[in-house]
Amino acid sequence: MHEPLTATEYKAIAAGLQLPTNAFIDGAFRPANSGKTFTSTNPATGEVLAEIAACDSSDVDFAVEKAREAFEDGRWRLRSPGERKEVLLKLAKLLERNRHELAVMESLDSGKPVRECQTVDVPDTIDTLRWHAELIDKLYDNTAPVGANALTMIVREPIGVVGCVLPWNFPLLMLAWKIGPALAAGCSVIVKPAQETTLTTLRVAELALEAGIPAGVFNVVTGSGREVGEPIGLHMDVDMVAFTGLTPTGRRFLRYAADSNLKKVVLECGGKNPAVVLDDAEDLDLVAEQVVNGAFWNMGENCSATSRLIVHAKVKDELMKRIGAYMREWKTGDPLDPENRIGALVSKSHFEKVKSFLDDAKTEKLSVTQGGETYNGIFIEPTLVEDVTPTSRLFQEEIFGPILSVTTFNTLAEATALANDTNYGLTASVYTGSLRNAIRLTRDIRAGLITVNCFGEGDATTPFGGYKESGFGGRDKSVFAHDNYCELKTIWIDISERSVDETIR
Repeated sequence: MHEPLTATEYKAIAAGLQLPTNAFIDGAFRPANSGKTFTSTNPATGEVLAEIAACDSSDVDFAVEKAREAFEDGRWRLRSPGERKEVLLKLAKLLERNRHELAVMESLDSGKPVRECQTVDVPDTIDTLRWHAELIDKLYDNTAPVGANALTMIVREPIGVVGCVLPWNFPLLMLAWKIGPALAAGCSVIVKPAQETTLTTLRVAELALEAGIPAGVFNVVTGSGREVGEPIGLHMDVDMVAFTGLTPTGRRFLRYAADSNLKKVVLECGGKNPAVVLDDAEDLDLVAEQVVNGAFWNMGENCSATSRLIVHAKVKDELMKRIGAYMREWKTGDPLDPENRIGALVSKSHFEKVKSFLDDAKTEKLSVTQGGETYNGIFIEPTLVEDVTPTSRLFQEEIFGPILSVTTFNTLAEATALANDTNYGLTASVYTGSLRNAIRLTRDIRAGLITVNCFGEGDATTPFGGYKESGFGGRDKSVFAHDNYCELKTIWIDISERSVDETIR
């Protein structure tokens, strides 16, 4: 399932794709009420892929109306847990059956290497949906120990209509992270994909209807953040928003909630994640491989990317040699060629943002020891920048591109201080041969996910989210994500003798 095809096979699939162009509301593709469209382009080539419906607040209102109808009449939430489970498992099967199409569509729309789409994004999307489907009939409600005169139940109920606002860097996977637990819980969803990457979300909605998810339960409203995202955030009949994206945008959703119905908001925002390498790290080849993967996977367009390498001065030079060797394996080029591991950045504007960090490195006279070249105004090769100080923009700001900054330290306390010297707290990696040092660092670094002697994000069973400005209100993945989409209700039943006697009379 996970093995990539050849470049020729991928290009043949691309040539035969029928791309969706309209929003998906109440079980059908629909143009925007205004009739307006926006252009979706392949960032790697500039080729126009499709003209997509440019929705606005009127389309959001219609989608919310239909999602509310679906929720209130119980066509999904009142199905038994086993029935909902079977439908979601069927959706996972349909995604698997269409895996090559989805991988190519994702690559064309985002510039991501098709190899990663095929071997990581699509399989993880399917696994996420399956995991939450299997969880549905394994979550038990509770009773409370209140004594002999009452029976108390604590039950979960679906929260209602959920707005899922997605980023452009992992369109399929972030969709699964949101809709997996939301649909498992019995909610109705309105998904707003990023304007840059709408195609696979629309295709999944179509497959969801085929799998048996009722009309109105899974809706996709396409368009800009201002025209679609903001109306979702401010809508009085949306019960919750689950958002992944930039921290400033996350702040806006908190304001929208305050200005509307105090809807629940769960945010997964940015990161400036450290990879801390101690001088007792046992295998520098392994460290180099993991650091390179953490920094350059998905072109660094990853909120968990380890864009800051914080390395002990004693092992820095030796580690740099090994990192340089692994970086040469990361070829840059056509995303539909599975030999390439670095594709195009998602847009011209994002390319210019990432390139500005290269310009700053030159202005600050930092050492660009590998990479630094750009191609065709959209590709940036993997880049290593050494001697970066904590005052540098490269150390403090989220780059979201294939640039790894290097800073040295001499003591464990200094390493901890450097790792925490950021407004973010999403992930971190620690490389050491000492269990004691590993435990100390994982306790002292303020981040929601810390890996030891590897880079990764765990699996579907482990929660994902951050401290500080990296997150708010909950976690993606795991059983904790399921709780995001539920309300807790307490039911207290008086069974005292007085109550029984009065009933008999």
